[in-house]
Amino acid sequence: MELFWLEHKKLWRKQMVKISVLLCFIYIVIFGSILSFQWFTFGSSDDYTSAFGNNFDGYGMIKDSQKYALAFGEELTDETLQQLVKDYQRIITETKTEKTDRTDWKSINSWLSVLYPELCEPESSPLAYRAMIGYVNPDNLTGYYERREQAIDDFLESNGQVGAEKEYLLNIAQKVEMPFRYGWVEGWRQLLGSMVIDLGVVMALFLAIVLSPLFAEEWHDNTSSLILTTKNGWEKIAFVKIITGFVFTVEFFAILVIPSIISQLFFMGTTGWDMPIQNIKPLAIAPMNMLQAEIYEYAFALLGAIGFAGVVMFISAKVKNTVLALLVSLVAGYGPLMITQYLPYELQKVLDLLPLVGSSADVFRTNTFNVLGKYVWSPYLLVTIPVLIGICCMPLAIKNWSRRLKA
Repeated sequence: MELFWLEHKKLWRKQMVKISVLLCFIYIVIFGSILSFQWFTFGSSDDYTSAFGNNFDGYGMIKDSQKYALAFGEELTDETLQQLVKDYQRIITETKTEKTDRTDWKSINSWLSVLYPELCEPESSPLAYRAMIGYVNPDNLTGYYERREQAIDDFLESNGQVGAEKEYLLNIAQKVEMPFRYGWVEGWRQLLGSMVIDLGVVMALFLAIVLSPLFAEEWHDNTSSLILTTKNGWEKIAFVKIITGFVFTVEFFAILVIPSIISQLFFMGTTGWDMPIQNIKPLAIAPMNMLQAEIYEYAFALLGAIGFAGVVMFISAKVKNTVLALLVSLVAGYGPLMITQYLPYELQKVLDLLPLVGSSADVFRTNTFNVLGKYVWSPYLLVTIPVLIGICCMPLAIKNWSRRLKA
């Protein structure tokens, strides 16, 4: 334990570690959460002199939006949808401008385009440039849940997911409770579709910077001979270094996530946590509410970060040069993201299993893997395989470092 605390303090005393954590904190918590809630994303859109076009009044706008949504009831029915559309059209008619910041028009418009495509105006129509929610006849918006089930069925067919795979996915979808609870959706849509989903990708950069020198710098500082003479020996020191790297990863995650959650609770409270994620994407099959989806996305980021940390430490143990270790680590983290769109679909799915390469947004999708003849919904593997890869890298890192020391 004493050796661990020494390594832990040694890591945190480095100037580069402190700078990396601070920069990531500013990006994720200050800009990505606090200012996003208060200004960039949820501020009212009247201030055209601002670079972001929004006022610094997000807190008030969020509370007004939540109150507005609750006025339509707590369940999403055909009547609720019709009332929401009618009120949106009333607002843009009476004000002559689309001052609809507090409405859920973006989310509702996506429901309409997916579930009522026949009501969409053709491109030649003068109404085509407007959002569908602005011109559709509310009285035609009936059979929401029946249309959703048919839309899921049609989507799976067009996606080539038929037979046993389709049956497997529909069995998952049947667990979704209906009718849906309704509240203000836009906040959760931004949170789960943007704010949380990018956490792992940003962490990867700073984890590579911090952890790539963990073993490689011993060669740079020429301390390998000294390590061989210590009472602990190379194997114990290597193990402690790896544990230190994993502990730092968890601490780094907590430094970013805890303030972000506090910020979320301050601005949004707990209102809407029990809404189904189908309010964000109607074709989602996961029987999850907003809170469960958020927990999944944070778990995806944490377990992916632990897996990526293991990969970076293995690279650090394999490569003597600190700069090369950093470059290879960055390639391991961002290389697959850069080339995946040019690869066959099946190979893309395999790359998604690498740490922090896949996306936690798969909870909204119908992607599957065929494992030993059985279909497995992708979110299950996306939170297990990456962390297993990182754990498997532990003995490899120790073995490679010891081999170089003995040589």
